[in-house]
Amino acid sequence: MSTYKIIDHEYDAIVVGAGGSGLRAAVGLSEAGLKTACISKVFPTRSHTAAAQGGISAALGNMGEDDWRWHMYDTVKGADWLGDQDAIEFLCKEAPQAVVELEKYGVPFSRTEEGKIYQRPFGGMTKNYGNGVVQRTCAAADRTGHAILHTLYGQALKRNTEFFIEYFALDLLMENGKCHGITAWSLQDGTIHRFRANMTILATGGYGRAYFSATSAHTCTGDGGGMVLRAGLPLQDMEFVQFHPTGIYGAGCLITEGSRGEGGFLVNSEGERFMERYAPSAKDLASRDVVSRSMTIEINEGRGVGKNKDHIYLHLNHLDPKILHERLPGISESAKVFAGVDVTKEPIPVLPTVHYNMGGIPTNYHGEVLTKKDGEEVIVEGLMAIGEAACVSVHGANRLGSNSLIDLVVFGKAAAIRAAEIVKPNSKHAVISESETQKSLDRFDKLRNASGGTPTSVLRDKMQRTMQSKCAVFRTDKTLQEGLKEIQDPWNGLKDVSVSDRSLIFNTDLVETLEFDNLIRQSMVTVASAENRKESRGAHSRDDFKDRDDQEWMKHTLAWHKDGKVTIDYKEVHAYTLSTDVQYFPPKARVY
Repeated sequence: MSTYKIIDHEYDAIVVGAGGSGLRAAVGLSEAGLKTACISKVFPTRSHTAAAQGGISAALGNMGEDDWRWHMYDTVKGADWLGDQDAIEFLCKEAPQAVVELEKYGVPFSRTEEGKIYQRPFGGMTKNYGNGVVQRTCAAADRTGHAILHTLYGQALKRNTEFFIEYFALDLLMENGKCHGITAWSLQDGTIHRFRANMTILATGGYGRAYFSATSAHTCTGDGGGMVLRAGLPLQDMEFVQFHPTGIYGAGCLITEGSRGEGGFLVNSEGERFMERYAPSAKDLASRDVVSRSMTIEINEGRGVGKNKDHIYLHLNHLDPKILHERLPGISESAKVFAGVDVTKEPIPVLPTVHYNMGGIPTNYHGEVLTKKDGEEVIVEGLMAIGEAACVSVHGANRLGSNSLIDLVVFGKAAAIRAAEIVKPNSKHAVISESETQKSLDRFDKLRNASGGTPTSVLRDKMQRTMQSKCAVFRTDKTLQEGLKEIQDPWNGLKDVSVSDRSLIFNTDLVETLEFDNLIRQSMVTVASAENRKESRGAHSRDDFKDRDDQEWMKHTLAWHKDGKVTIDYKEVHAYTLSTDVQYFPPKARVY
């Protein structure tokens, strides 16, 4: 038995993760009078929300007529009809109020001449149900996520949310199917903590670092998803991984879709604006899955640019330098640093790069985590999930740009409201059996003292290269079958992993090993879910099943992971809405 001294804490509610969704939930919980703790492995303003550039969508109508119903239509269609329409309606209806709240909290949005919040066009965002482009994406230059994150952190501090910074969440504390909190490791002083809470909200972000090339920060290791899988709960729709069309070639650093919203365009080696061929109406502002696939086809057919003809050019050099300076200062700087390019004079080399996980922890639109028991969908008591860690599912098979930031604040707030309805301040805490805590400590101790022959970095590299080559933009039965076999290697390698540092204070070797444990589980679930879905839909594009099959596959994938084996089941897509004035049913064929 491992012998670690446990430091106990008791809260009404805890939030794991301090990105946009976690902070918005913390603000709401504290406002409701619940004693709230926010636990984060990085300083809150270093969370990955800071990397969100282009903006946050809401039908404010500041730059022309707009309507939440149009926003809902675009989101349902962009999701390739796999999104839950009750959740999408909730998102789009609540969006305008959520953005106005951010403005009141102090987010420094860019302004029009009349002083209104500036809105730019974004991929897949239309007016009149697909007839024309709308300016719906509210922006703070091209640093919108950064502005929102800093503002919400200030608001959480103002409301006395308690922060535990640089604490690594280890495992959920589950008893009889109910969550009672988490275990965590303080990187600062090496102590182990047990947080007992009547509501635990996971806001741990995506798992983009399962791939070799990703726009995600190195901290995006899907820790919440790993915790959920270890607790015997499922993840949903993990086969849907979004590739952002414009990651800087060689670096993966994001170039916002806002650059195309401001008039940027893509060209191949023949100087052709090829998106006019693939999406004649939306062109460079087609949804991300369409643009990523189009770019990949151009490269595969020999029309890529550069020495190896393996990327595409993004032109912004025709735009007024004043507009670039005012509206896209961040990407101008990124292009200079990571590609050595002056955007006013030359194009940026770009390539589709893993950017977002549509799949995640299954929830309803209140943020409550769901599972399946005896064939029935049930709520997991005491547990919520929000943000990219969750699958509500508003993004379905493909997220529209600028819908992620609105997802964070709308469902962060919704989770806080529901938690305040369920949890009464200062309620008693259930007694947790010591065996549950010990199970978490044993796993921690085993990895800390692992003395095998393979460094974590070698296993991680194997995993990332398998995911990048076998579960990429285009998939076939052959590549996915190879992926299923290859991904077993790094998983089995955990038994022979080597952790050279035995210390407990800022042991980055151990942190990376714990993160790898989370990543490899989700990687295995992703490949298995992708192999299992015999159709093309949204970001899941199969060369051997080119058509969308609503008859057979209009359903969400649920996947469990236990001892290296993935089990798959399904749940229905919510084609019903909260009100009767909107109902969008799937057309018979894939349309863009």
